[in-house]
Amino acid sequence: MLTKRIIPCLDIKDGRTVKGINFVNLRDAGDPVELAKQYAKKGADELVFLDISATKEARKTTREMVLKVAEQVNIPFTVGGGISSVEDVYILLNNGADKISINSSAVKRPELINNLANKYGSQCVVVAIDAKKINSSWNVHLAGGSIPTKIDVFDWAKEVESRGAGEILFTSMNHDGTKNGFANDVLAKLSSELNIPVIASGGAGKQQHFIDVFKQGKADAALAASVFHFGEINIVDLKKTLKQQQIEVRL
Repeated sequence: MLTKRIIPCLDIKDGRTVKGINFVNLRDAGDPVELAKQYAKKGADELVFLDISATKEARKTTREMVLKVAEQVNIPFTVGGGISSVEDVYILLNNGADKISINSSAVKRPELINNLANKYGSQCVVVAIDAKKINSSWNVHLAGGSIPTKIDVFDWAKEVESRGAGEILFTSMNHDGTKNGFANDVLAKLSSELNIPVIASGGAGKQQHFIDVFKQGKADAALAASVFHFGEINIVDLKKTLKQQQIEVRL
C-alpha cells in the first residue's frame, strides 16, 4: 500500500503567507520560510507554495523565497504561480524547488506540459486544477480562481495525464476554506479515471476530513492550509489518527 501524504499549502501574496475562504477575504498567516521550517520539523511529507497573485499580476514567483526555503527544509516542496516557460522552471528547480505547479499557463498552452515533462521529467510536473461546481458541471478556473472556463475537469485531467504530468493538484473552489470537508465524490472519480497521483485540496477542517478524503475520496495526498497555519490540527496527531484508521502514513 502506498503511503498517503500530508501536505501543508502556503499561499503567498506580497511575500507573506495568506489564507482566505473560497479564494477571497485573505488574512495573514505568517512568514513562509519560518512556517516551512516548522512544518518540516512537525512531520509534513511535502510542502506546496503557491504565489496566488503571480499569474493575475503578471509577476514571477519570488526566486529569493524559493532559495531561502531550500536552505531551511529537508522535505520536497512544490512551487507554483506565474510559471509560463521552460526557463521559469529551470530557475525554480535551480534555486532548490523539487517540483513545479502550473495551472493557467497549462490551459492556455497545453504543450507546455509536454515540454516540461520531456525536459525535466514527469516527476517534477504538477498540474493544478482549480474547479468550481456550477449546476451539475465541474469547470476549470484560471488565474487564482478568478477566470471561469467551460473546460470540464475530468476531460482536462485526462489530457493533462496524457501530456506527461506526474501529479494533479485538485482544488474545489466550492469547498476551499469552508472547513466542511473535501470534495470526495469528485476526487474519487478523478482517482479512478487517472493513473497518476491526485492531491486533494479545499475543505479540511478536522481530522475526520482527512480520513474521509483517503477512504472515500481515494486521494493519494491531502493538502490543507489554515488548519495547519493556525494550529487547529497538529500534523503528528493527525498522522497517528490516520494510522489508527489503517491509513498508511509516514510517522
